[in-house]
Amino acid sequence: MQIRTLVTLSFLYACIAVPLAHAAETPPVQAIPVPVAATAPDQAAAIAALAKENALLQEKIKTLESCSISSSDLAARNSRKLKEITADVRTQRQSMAEFESYVKWMSGHVAGYSKYIQASSVAARFVKFFPIPYAGQASLFTKFVSDSAVSLGAASVSINKYLGTSQQFLSRADALDPNKPTYNQDVSELVRFADQDLLKGMTEVQDRLTTTSQLSASSLSFLESVNHYVGSGDEALSKAKSFLKSDEKAEKSFLAESTTSLRNKAQVFNGKLQLFDATVKKTTPQIKALVAYDDLARSLDPKFAKK
Repeated sequence: MQIRTLVTLSFLYACIAVPLAHAAETPPVQAIPVPVAATAPDQAAAIAALAKENALLQEKIKTLESCSISSSDLAARNSRKLKEITADVRTQRQSMAEFESYVKWMSGHVAGYSKYIQASSVAARFVKFFPIPYAGQASLFTKFVSDSAVSLGAASVSINKYLGTSQQFLSRADALDPNKPTYNQDVSELVRFADQDLLKGMTEVQDRLTTTSQLSASSLSFLESVNHYVGSGDEALSKAKSFLKSDEKAEKSFLAESTTSLRNKAQVFNGKLQLFDATVKKTTPQIKALVAYDDLARSLDPKFAKK
């Protein structure tokens, strides 16, 4: 009986001791923390932040909607600017008649150099004193007069052409009517006309008149030189004077009057040319800006896509 009891106790000990020993060798498993739900104040703050962001987005949308622009708005804007440009164009046209008158006077004035050129052709030392283009070669004096005639003729043509172009621009600008169904298209076409025709003619006249001013300066130098040396005791001029075929005193008087007249007329001409240049410098960027706005209007309005 005792032996049976000891065997039973030994078996129970083995069953208990082995698992305990194995458990002692295995590291304990760490417990996974249970997530804690956000507190009520945190949720309220997140909702408030989202609401604020949404309000800002709604405000931006309203701002963008209020800033939206249509092709009609752009056409109205360009129409106003075109009306402003017409004022400068009218100012330019007032000077065209005076420019034309001066160019014609200069043409006759330069043509009158022929006898002086003939006289200077036999006076080598006389020629070399002339502070104008081609000085020193009598044959090139003739070329100077010839080139001047061509340049002045081209200036006259440009002036008359611009008078026609500018008048067409003014007439079309005055005819713009916002109540017409073709108003947007009329404005767009006039913008293109201003850029391609009006501005081109304007700058061409500017270039031609600038050349005329340069010719005036050269002509004045020519006359001043002739006026200074005619009547001098230079032997080289003795033959030259014979070509003038007029009384020396009368010739000197004529030269003095011509020089004074050219100086005064050139001064007035250059003053008006400066005013014209100022309007060109002002109008050029205005027209280029009109083209940029017109391009935007055409991109917004499908009707312009085919134009």
